Amino acid sequence: MTTIWSFPNRGDWATHSGKYRGNWSPYVPRNLILRYTSPRDWVLDQFVGSGTTIVEAKLLNRNAIGIDVNPQSISISRKNLEFQCETNPKTYIQLGNATDLSFLKDKSIDFICTHPPYANIIQYSKNIDGDISLLDKKEFLEQMLLVAKEAYRVLKKGKMCAIMIGDIRKNGKVIPLGFEMMQCFVAQGFTNKEIIIKEQHNCKSTKYWENKNSNFLLLAHEYIFVFQK
Repeated sequence: MTTIWSFPNRGDWATHSGKYRGNWSPYVPRNLILRYTSPRDWVLDQFVGSGTTIVEAKLLNRNAIGIDVNPQSISISRKNLEFQCETNPKTYIQLGNATDLSFLKDKSIDFICTHPPYANIIQYSKNIDGDISLLDKKEFLEQMLLVAKEAYRVLKKGKMCAIMIGDIRKNGKVIPLGFEMMQCFVAQGFTNKEIIIKEQHNCKSTKYWENKNSNFLLLAHEYIFVFQK
């Protein structure tokens, strides 16, 4: 009920697990889907990863579409959706690029719920064309501007687009990647509905930096931007 979210227990129900590096806690899409959608609405995730958002949509009786440029991600997501539930809404997982949603009609999606890479902090492939996890900040933001344009096109008027992203550091200096990405969506016509601060837990790099005795604060939060069309 507030703009501070914290989930110390990341969630391991259904087929969820933390094995896919960088995937988000299922508590995040679950809370967003419950707040901003109704049963049988269409939910879209353009960076499907291991399928966390689509699994939650299925559990909550929402139809869902997940895309990713990485074939390995598609395979993992489809495997994670191999379970039965009482309602069994429609779920589609397909290979694709978040900058080109031409297979979707204008104003056909009720809610976008996604968790893109944080520029090239975690690289999910070596040379897949269109993989934005291989890009530096400038190129990443250029691509996110195109992602925002397509998101705006396919989303119904008045509906929400929720994205989680964090800031990064370079040479000890913080780079506000989250707010720079936010501007990409504002530039395409979205308005800010909410900015949620999500506390990070069990980050793999925390102990490494603690042992380094660094002269900067460890980033321990991410942003969930909720945009409205």
